Amino acid sequence: MEHFQIKPMAPGAETEGKGYVHYRSWHEAYPGLVDAGYLAGVTLEKCVETARRWPDNILVAKDGERVVGFAAYGAYRDASLPGHGEVYALYVLAEYHGRGVGRALMDAALERLADYPKIALWVLEGNERAIRFYERYGFRFDGTRAEILLGTPNTELRMVYDRAGHSRSGSFT
Repeated sequence: MEHFQIKPMAPGAETEGKGYVHYRSWHEAYPGLVDAGYLAGVTLEKCVETARRWPDNILVAKDGERVVGFAAYGAYRDASLPGHGEVYALYVLAEYHGRGVGRALMDAALERLADYPKIALWVLEGNERAIRFYERYGFRFDGTRAEILLGTPNTELRMVYDRAGHSRSGSFT
């Protein structure tokens, strides 16, 4: 497995890099899943501005000086899952898929969420690559669905990781 540096995002170049990964990943992962007009509105400038506006609880994956992925994490965002942590986002540039970056980011995010026995995340219905990744990691669907508007209606599915008695060994071969 290749070595990538996983670290908290720093201001400046890493923030710009996180914004680029966010922008590029949306345009790599969501064509055909998200309304084309909405996707066209996901610009590099908007993603960089988002990175600047919300710098906390962001981990970046770096290959040398280049940001190639990021994860955002924290307490679950609403009262429906009290005592849960959440992975808000995990994106990796397509050219780095299958190289261990996503796993390293998820490991680091879950390490920072160590006080939570259960961790939730939301995934876009139809995003099969992401769903397979999360399932291999140990996340399972809990049956909760949410409708979101991304130009047109889309469905997000909630997945939960339960630390109790869970082992991931060998799941990423």
